[in-house]
Amino acid sequence: MSDTRILVIGACGQVGTELVENLAYMYGKDAVIASDIKDDPSFDVEYIKLDVLDREKVRSTIVDNKITEVYHLAALLSATAEQHPEFGWKLNMEGLFNVLDLAKEGILKKIFWPSSIAVFGPTTPRQDTPQRTVIEPTTVYGISKFAGERWCEYYHNRWGVDVRSVRYPGLIGYKSLPGGGTTDYAVDIFHQALEKGSYECFLSAETALPMMYMSDAVKATIDIMQAPTEQIKNRSSYNISAMSFDPASIGKEIQKHIPDFTISYAPDFRQKIADNWPASIDDTDARTDWNWQHSYDLPDLVDDMLKNLRTQKGVSA
Repeated sequence: MSDTRILVIGACGQVGTELVENLAYMYGKDAVIASDIKDDPSFDVEYIKLDVLDREKVRSTIVDNKITEVYHLAALLSATAEQHPEFGWKLNMEGLFNVLDLAKEGILKKIFWPSSIAVFGPTTPRQDTPQRTVIEPTTVYGISKFAGERWCEYYHNRWGVDVRSVRYPGLIGYKSLPGGGTTDYAVDIFHQALEKGSYECFLSAETALPMMYMSDAVKATIDIMQAPTEQIKNRSSYNISAMSFDPASIGKEIQKHIPDFTISYAPDFRQKIADNWPASIDDTDARTDWNWQHSYDLPDLVDDMLKNLRTQKGVSA
């Protein structure tokens, strides 16, 4: 582990914020570098301002800092990419190639790149969506993630690139604000519950989607990267799952802690996106191949989110 040097690209995002903390704890602060396009975010490790589309800067950053592993998180998420489709495709695909090509050359030893449940579409079975199934995405984000899965597998099969991936469900955490995803209502709802006592959801009450607490997502990310090579039998992307719920269900769970909380519904363009995604996920392969296990269910998630956000905001229970 002492030879491991890690670069997290897109570190200011929802996953990156907590991933950097966990990697620094495990490998030491000197072994981890955070990067993003923001000027001066607060990290407890070295930070480099880096645009993943700047191919030469990506190369020099990795070479100069003797980076061995990259966690490549930079992407334009589902709802935002629908508003900027050309840039969404450019960022999501060219950024990936800039990293894959360095591993192809032998400069990098290992890459983590996240895919998403957005790869699934209206023709995919919505309940217990299997690892291998019909995949016909209908959004720019989903199309780019599915293309990325195929390219990751291609680079592994053709050039032996050690790239590993999971399909993130909706992710919920308290250390960063929503980032423009269709499932981000399940983050914003907590902020609004504490600040206003009410929330207007952009999805309908019964729209069930796969969700995961951020600490579980970070655990899955690190677990797959630390797993022995022979255990990684899927080089496109693994399904991972923890729970599924709809806005009405999380609203009721929040009301157990904030009895006066109310939720209303005003579905917008994101409803169509959500309607094309799975309601629940079968992640048997991840649990079998590299022993994936989640820790949080919905009551645990709600309890921990409210506890930590109250502390952040200085709000009493």
